[in-house]
Amino acid sequence: MADQPRPAGLIQRYREELLLRHYAQRTVKTYEQWLRRFLRFHQRRHPRTMGSTEVNAFLSHLAVDLQVSPSTQNQALAALLFLYRDLLGMDLDLDQLVRARSRRRLPVVLTPEEVRAVLERMQGEEALVAGLLYGSGLRVLEALRLRVKDVDFARREITVRDGKGGKDRRTLLPGAVVERLTAHLARVKTIHEADLRDGYGRVLLPQALGRKYPNAAIEWGWQWVFPQHNRWSNPASGQQARHHLDPSLIQKAMRRAVLAAGINKPATPHTLRHSFATHLLERGQDIRTIQELLGHSDVKTTMIYTHVLNRGPLGVSSPADLL
Repeated sequence: MADQPRPAGLIQRYREELLLRHYAQRTVKTYEQWLRRFLRFHQRRHPRTMGSTEVNAFLSHLAVDLQVSPSTQNQALAALLFLYRDLLGMDLDLDQLVRARSRRRLPVVLTPEEVRAVLERMQGEEALVAGLLYGSGLRVLEALRLRVKDVDFARREITVRDGKGGKDRRTLLPGAVVERLTAHLARVKTIHEADLRDGYGRVLLPQALGRKYPNAAIEWGWQWVFPQHNRWSNPASGQQARHHLDPSLIQKAMRRAVLAAGINKPATPHTLRHSFATHLLERGQDIRTIQELLGHSDVKTTMIYTHVLNRGPLGVSSPADLL
């Protein structure tokens, strides 16, 4: 009698259910990590033997013992709600949940002079990515996931595909980076053509596009704008391709540049996006346009930058200055 195939484990079925519902790969990985932490917290008991009490205990542990942020606790909650409601078909009672304390944080913003000082101390691809973060208001992964076809030099536009929340949007392509970006893409195309001659040159495509358009993976328009220097390989299939640059490269380069510029603010690559929005407001750009460029679903999210403007010389004058 032939061996019966082993049924898929809980975590595998959880991952497959997320992918079936078209969750982003990054979300799938994050949710899986929360599931593993939940199981470890309860000594690896099967979720069917647990319920609202155990979920509340884990989430309260995150808030009280680990003092995580509200957004982190909500992320863990979303992962567990998917587990119980969508995979196991069980309802949860969360009335007794201890919520993490919400803290209102203002974004770190650099002045135009500080932005210039940081960008001048970055080089190569990292400098070009940083220029797009500040010049287009992109998130780091949005910049690194750009495909060649998403950059429109004629219209000076960048199309962000499958951004935060799975949304597409268009933002501006700053003239300050056009010349460097054009030269960069010429170099990338040379690398891609060399890969094709070597029998490679493929790139991962979103969802089922690879099956629908088998040749799209080698087409120039689908290649990453910022590919990794080395190809990755799958030992099982022998397939090779290039992924986009890792976000840690940009984060480290930004940190070095901030320190070299003598800036004492805790600036990260995302600070350049905050600075993009704030500087547009300072120049009188309307809030709705900035909302669209940033891809915010609610204008209340964009309004945080108006609070930044209400401080210092652009806001209320100190009475001490009137003496």
